[in-house]
Amino acid sequence: MNEKKLMKVLSYLMTVLITAFCVSIFVESRVEKELAKPPVPTNKLTQLYQLIQQNFADDVDTKAMGDAGAEAMVNSLGNRWSYYIPAEEYAAHVEAAKNEYVGVGITIHEDEEHKELEIIDVVPGSSADQAGIQVKDILLEVEGKSCAELGRSGTAELVRGKEGTKVTLVVSRDGEKKEFTLKRMKVDVPVVNYQILDSGYGLVTIKNFQNKAFKETNEAVEALLKQNAKGIIFDVRFNPGGAKSELVSILDYLLPEGEVFRSETHDVRITVDESDEDCVKIPMAVLVNGDSYSAAEYFAAALQEYEWAVVVGEKTTGKGYYQQTFKLNDGSGVNLSTGKYYTPSGLHLEGIGITPDVPVELNEEMKGNLLAGLLSPEQDPQIQAAISALDSRNHLD
Repeated sequence: MNEKKLMKVLSYLMTVLITAFCVSIFVESRVEKELAKPPVPTNKLTQLYQLIQQNFADDVDTKAMGDAGAEAMVNSLGNRWSYYIPAEEYAAHVEAAKNEYVGVGITIHEDEEHKELEIIDVVPGSSADQAGIQVKDILLEVEGKSCAELGRSGTAELVRGKEGTKVTLVVSRDGEKKEFTLKRMKVDVPVVNYQILDSGYGLVTIKNFQNKAFKETNEAVEALLKQNAKGIIFDVRFNPGGAKSELVSILDYLLPEGEVFRSETHDVRITVDESDEDCVKIPMAVLVNGDSYSAAEYFAAALQEYEWAVVVGEKTTGKGYYQQTFKLNDGSGVNLSTGKYYTPSGLHLEGIGITPDVPVELNEEMKGNLLAGLLSPEQDPQIQAAISALDSRNHLD
């Protein structure tokens, strides 16, 4: 073999060896990458589902199994704001965001200690209101079924129904049973209540930041300004939060020019919402407590950080994630935390909450009366503390 042919053979062999080496590295790298991937939970769940279907000794309730599995999967995230919504509760979940629903116009609270369902709110003009159902009535039965056995969600589901149909409720009032047959109707839930206090300050109670919150807050503030209110006290105690769009619109209306809200998606895209220069220049206070969540906290935080209002009451919950609701194929859904949000100064409130400028605690009896709407402004230490704080500010100004 001459030298020229020998060089060609050696070159060919070298090319083969290098190619084989590169392929082996690629395959090894790909295998390592595949091994590094976490197991796909669907495979395990499908396998387990098939095993149960094929081998379990008794009948299988596939719906209950699916609900339990979905709930467990969401719970495994360790995020207290994410939760599974069974199909039978999905419509009510969507309705709640609109501040309207078909029902009789009552809000019930489950007393875990006494295992009772207490009526804590009756919507004015609703069928429950017209029939004479009262706050603090204990709901015992719906359509002959025990509310204690149904639980809060089961009871709420049975009370609601098709518009125009009737439902029979049994309540206990001061130990006496009373039966009511009520017509289900569309209930338009008021979001904001307002009044002028004897002190001359306006009190604006915002129940949530869902649909209509901005419109009704705007109308309340404008009405109080026309009545020459000395200042405004916003009450967001027991407010569970709501929609970012409603919150930002209210802050834009109240605050001067500047950043009012910052949000960050799961893929780290940041959105900044700002207020224009138009604002409401009047002394303000915000009432908060341990059940002020989400948008309610950020409302108080923004007014506090702008030094636009004094915050009075108790430390808030500390919620720093926002959620989106996704509907699943079977009609159920999941409310999933998909991002974080921050105060105007960039503070993430998760697990921290808002610390009031003027801390004032309510005892358990007062909290119960406040939740039921039975604590008058004159009897409310937090409202009175807000009035004193505003009086002091006005005096200093």
